[in-house]
Amino acid sequence: MQPGGVRLTHVGAATVLVEIGRLRLLTDPVFDPAGGRYSFGWGTGSRKTSDPALRLDAVGPIDAVLLSHDHHDDNLDRSARAWLPQAGQVLTTEAGAHRLRGNAVGLAPWASRTLSDGDIALRITATPAQHGPALLKPIIGDVIGFMLEWEGTSHGGLYVSGDTIWFDGIAEVARRFRVSAALLHLGRAGFPITGPLHFTMDVQDGVQVVRALNPRQVIPIHYEGWSHFREPRQVVESGFEHAGLAPRLCWLPLGQPIELSL
Repeated sequence: MQPGGVRLTHVGAATVLVEIGRLRLLTDPVFDPAGGRYSFGWGTGSRKTSDPALRLDAVGPIDAVLLSHDHHDDNLDRSARAWLPQAGQVLTTEAGAHRLRGNAVGLAPWASRTLSDGDIALRITATPAQHGPALLKPIIGDVIGFMLEWEGTSHGGLYVSGDTIWFDGIAEVARRFRVSAALLHLGRAGFPITGPLHFTMDVQDGVQVVRALNPRQVIPIHYEGWSHFREPRQVVESGFEHAGLAPRLCWLPLGQPIELSL
């Protein structure tokens, strides 16, 4: 792998194996089989519609889990929750670290940690996220995204949005960082009881994020595998085509590692 390279393997939904040098990270781990039903509280819930592309026992050792939040099963399910103590560390919200304890490390927005494999020093910065309408934050809870930076990249780092909609915090990410590639939690998550409200990016949010961050590569995740995702791949492709941004889309085939140069 080139010094500025990253290898990504999409396991499903928001779960991606990220390999940078010898460092191995896993985002929002979800490994339960298809068919399970899950409650997210306050009358919301979902059904898992597909199996993970990789079994948890096939993932291998993980240096860090990048966990946007711990309290929804489509970001941390039962299998992954039981497995978490085996990861090197779990970087998540401050509230999530308090709940998980053990190897969990809480990060407030803009706080950073550095991991090293001896050759690469990877700086991981927590970025702000808003998991739906601002008025519902006391109910929904805290969420973060992540910015990954290391020497050798030519065009910037790797941004992982976490579960968020477009809001001013992402504009601040654009002011603070150069972003070469962005893993965006799309899918327009929503529920019958909440009507037209959405809790992750719809395609219009995604377009606005891309225009703000200006990444060379946009990698959609969190759009398949669960019944509460409202906008599948076809909707994303159509919206980005209409916005003139379709050439930036990079779709990861499930379970197959793809190497990108940043």
